[in-house]
Formats: sequence, structure tokens, C-alpha cells
Amino acid sequence: MDISFKSKKLKKELNEEKQLKKVHGEIRANKICIRLAELRAASCLYDFWPPKTPPERCHELTGNRKGQLSVDLDHPYRLIFVPNHIPVPRKPDGGLDWKQVTAITILEIKDTH
Repeated sequence: MDISFKSKKLKKELNEEKQLKKVHGEIRANKICIRLAELRAASCLYDFWPPKTPPERCHELTGNRKGQLSVDLDHPYRLIFVPNHIPVPRKPDGGLDWKQVTAITILEIKDTH
């Protein structure tokens, strides 16, 4: 899967090991590296189907985060991202078509609870 980042600062923070560990600590930095490697290796988001299954627990968010997805890091932190497609691929029922999502944009690392 193709991965882009919301900002140059976030790209640097998540791709440079020293910066990653400085900002997020050793445990979370390791989890971020694992998740980014898994996302890069995936051909599409459907590789993480079904939603909410361990270890990634990839799922769509709701409420004011509708349209965003997350994967688990160290509890309670999540890697938050959106499909990077215009328009966003949809199934006939209006839901996100996970099989067609081949590019994402990382937005942030956040405790969404």
C-alpha cells in the first residue's frame, strides 16, 4: 500500500528512528514501525479484514472521526489514517470498499478515547 503523511513534520517523526523514539518512546516507536511495515506490505486495506481482529484491530472510526480508520499501537494509542483516493472508494451500499483502498494518508498518533 502507498503511504503518505499529513505533514513533512509527521513524515520525519515517523520515519527517522531517533526522532520516533524521542517523541513516542521505545515501546510505541517499535509498534509504529511494525504497523507501518504491515501497511506498506499490504496490497490493499482488505488485507486487514475483518475489522477489529488482533493484532492490528484495523477499523473505521465513528462520530467526529467518521471517514478515518485506526490500527492499535500500545494501549490506548492508535495510528490514525484516511484513504488517499479521490473519490474515496465506496461499495454500492455506501460503505468503504476496503478492497479498493491502495493508498492512505497517516494523520496522527492519538489516544482516541
